[in-house]
Amino acid sequence: MQPPVASRRPHSATHHGIAVEDHFAWLKDPGYPVVADPDVLAYVAEENAWFEAWMAPHAATVETLYEELKGRVKQDDEGVPTRDGDWDYWWKFATGGQYRIWLRRPAGGGDEQVILDEPALAGSLDYFRLGGLAVSPDGNRLAYAIDADGSERFTLRVRDLATGVEGEPITAHSIGSPVWTADSAALAWTEVDEKWRPFRVRLHRLDIGGEDGVLYEESDPSFFVGVGRSQDRSQIIVRAADHVTSELRLFPTAAPETKPLLVSSRLAGREYEVDVRGETLFIRTNDTHPNFRIATATLAAPGEWTELIAPSDDDYIRGITAFTSYLAIEERVDGLDAVRLRYDDGSEHRIAFPEPSFTAGLSTNSEPDAPLLRLSYSSMVTPQTVFDYDVAARTLVTRKVQVVPSGYDASAYATERLWATAPDGVKVPVSVVYRRDLPRDGSARLHLYGYGAYGITIPPGFSASRLSLLDRGFAYAIAHVRGGDDFGHRWYQHGKLDKRTNTFTDFVAAAHALIDAGFVKVGNISTSGGSAGGTLMGVVANSDPGLWRAVVAHVPFVDVLGTMLDDTLPLTPIEWPEWGNPLTDPAAFALIRSYSPYDNVTAQAYPAMLVTAGLNDPRVTYWEPAKWVARLRELGTGDKPLLLKTNMGAGHGGKSGRFEALRETAEEFAFILAAFDAPA
Repeated sequence: MQPPVASRRPHSATHHGIAVEDHFAWLKDPGYPVVADPDVLAYVAEENAWFEAWMAPHAATVETLYEELKGRVKQDDEGVPTRDGDWDYWWKFATGGQYRIWLRRPAGGGDEQVILDEPALAGSLDYFRLGGLAVSPDGNRLAYAIDADGSERFTLRVRDLATGVEGEPITAHSIGSPVWTADSAALAWTEVDEKWRPFRVRLHRLDIGGEDGVLYEESDPSFFVGVGRSQDRSQIIVRAADHVTSELRLFPTAAPETKPLLVSSRLAGREYEVDVRGETLFIRTNDTHPNFRIATATLAAPGEWTELIAPSDDDYIRGITAFTSYLAIEERVDGLDAVRLRYDDGSEHRIAFPEPSFTAGLSTNSEPDAPLLRLSYSSMVTPQTVFDYDVAARTLVTRKVQVVPSGYDASAYATERLWATAPDGVKVPVSVVYRRDLPRDGSARLHLYGYGAYGITIPPGFSASRLSLLDRGFAYAIAHVRGGDDFGHRWYQHGKLDKRTNTFTDFVAAAHALIDAGFVKVGNISTSGGSAGGTLMGVVANSDPGLWRAVVAHVPFVDVLGTMLDDTLPLTPIEWPEWGNPLTDPAAFALIRSYSPYDNVTAQAYPAMLVTAGLNDPRVTYWEPAKWVARLRELGTGDKPLLLKTNMGAGHGGKSGRFEALRETAEEFAFILAAFDAPA
C-alpha cells in the first residue's frame, strides 16, 4: 500500500497585491460544518487507511504500551468529596469504566445518591463528553450538558433528582456551565450560533414554556460571551471578551431579569475580571500594568476602582476568588505558582508548598467561604495531589495522592530546570525529568514538548503516561517558551503578533540547551505539540528538520495565513488580536506568511511525522492538518513516514473516555519508538 496523493486543483486569492496559491483548498468542504463532500471524505479515508497500514506492524508495541498505560490508572478511582450546601458531592469510576459516575450524600452523613451516570448516558456512542454540571441551590434539580460528536455544541437538560425525570432538552446549542438563579426556578446558559460563536446568554425558566429570554447578546463578531457566578452566589456574571479586551455585566441571582449592572465599559486592550462579596467588587485588571493589579469597587459605583494590591514586575496576578473570610489570589512569582491569602485588615500570607518546583492552584471550592481551602498540586516527580489548606492553622492536609497501581518510585527520577539562551539574549526556562540512571553523555533520547500561545503555561506537573518514555531511556522536557505566561503577561505579549517568532526560536534554543547539557544529540529528539502548539511543530519542522527524529502534531493550527484570512470562520475575528489581521494589515500578512507552516513547506527531507485531526473539530478545522500533510507529501524529499489520523467522530480533544484516550497515547509513543528503532 502506498501513501495517498491528494489531487491538485487550482485556487488562488490575492491580498495586498500578492497571489496566494492553494491547490489543496478543495479539502475544505463547502458545506462545513457539515462534512459530506465525497472527494473530501474519500481522501480522509485514504489517509486513515494509510495510517492503519503503517501502524499494523507495530500493533504489538501499541498493545504493550496501552496495557502499560492502563496499568497506571486506578480502575476504581474516585474524587475527594466537596461540600456544597447541604450535600457532599464527588465522582468515581467503576472498575473498567470509561466515564465518571457523579454522586452525593447528606453533609452530615447518610446514603449515597447517584445524580448522574455518565456511562449510562454514553451508552454505545463513539464520542461522549460531559460539559456543564450544576445542581440547583435547593438541591432538587441537576442541569447538565453533553456533547455526542466532538463539535462542542452541547445539549442541555434538567433532571429532577428526587424522581430522575427529565423534560425535553432545553437546547442543543449550549456551551459552558449553566448558572442557577437563587430561587432554583431558572438557569442562565450560553448559546452558540451556527458558526460556533458563543454570542448570547439566555434565561430558561422551568415553569414557563416558549422561547427562553435573552439576558445578553453580543453584536461584535470578534467577541465571545460566557456566564459564571460570583463566589458569594449573589451575582450571575456575563463576560464578553476577545483575547485582549473584556467587559462584564452583573445580574442578581435573586432577580436576573432586572437591568444588568455594567461594571465598566470595554476599553481596547484592557482586561478585567470580577468577584463579589456582598456589596464589594474585587477586580483583577491589567489597566496600569501587564501583570495585573487588584482593585475594589462597590455595587453602587462599580466603575470607581480603588487599588487594593499594586502591580509588580515580578508578581503575576493570575486569578482571584473572594471568599467570605479572605481573598485568595493565584499568582506566579519568578515563574513559580503561588497562592496568597489576603484578609480585610491588610494582613496576608502565601501558602508554603513542599517542593522548590511544582504546579499548584485552587481546586473546587463551592461554598462562599473556605476555612479548608481545596488545592491541586503536583511536580514533575510528584503525582497529582489534593490538599486541603487549613487556613487558621496554616497547614496542608493531604486528601488524596494519585495512585499508580503498577508501581511508582519517585526516588528513581530526578527533575531540574535549565536555561536556554534565545537569539535575542532572553533566558528561557526548560523543565526536564529523567531517570537518575540516564547517561548524560548525549547518548540518550529526549522528548521535548511545547505550546507557547494565548498566555497558557504548560506547568511542570506529573504525568503517569510519561513514565513509558522515561523508563525506555528518554528524558522528557517542557520548553516554557514565550507566548505562554510563565514569567508574567509580558512573557505572553513577547510571543504574539509581531513577536510571534520568539516562540519558535525559543523552542529551538531549548533543544540546543538540552544538547549542550548532555541529555541528547542532534537528531535524537522527538517533539510534540497540539493546536497552537501544532503551529510550533510545523514551524520547527520547516526551519530545523535535522534537529528532530520525530514530530507529533495534534490537531495542529498550521494554515495560519489561510484561516486568519477567512473571516467567515467563527474563531478568526477573535483570533486577530493574537495573530494579527492579514486582511487589513499588510505587515501582519507578510509576517504570518513568513512562518505559517502550510505556506512554508519546502523541498527538503522532513523527520518522521504523525499528525492528528478531528472531523468535527470547531477550533482547528480538519482541513488544516489534511492540507498540510498533502503539501508535505507533495514537496518532502525524504523517506521518513508521514501519517495523518483523522478521528471521524471526535473533535479538538481526540477520542473520549479515559482508556480510549490512552490508546491514542500508546499509538503516539509507538510511533516515536519506531522512529528511534527503539524496542517496545
